[in-house]
Amino acid sequence: MEDEIDLKTAPADFRFPTTNQTRHCFTRYIEFHRCTTAKGEDSVDCERFAKYYRALCPGEWVDKWNEQRETGTFPGPL
Repeated sequence: MEDEIDLKTAPADFRFPTTNQTRHCFTRYIEFHRCTTAKGEDSVDCERFAKYYRALCPGEWVDKWNEQRETGTFPGPL
């Protein structure tokens, strides 16, 4: 018998009740980077935020935001 893969996405967040999850994605991305700033890159506590934003955000957006963070032009509060 093969190992089962347990796929999960970010849990419902009542701050974002609509089907458009753009704001939810952006917020989770920011929460992850705030957490790593506060607790360090290797913090296990931050891993859940990473899972959430990776499940919600398109890869192209994440790549763009990562580039913006590196160049200091990211539009959000980190």
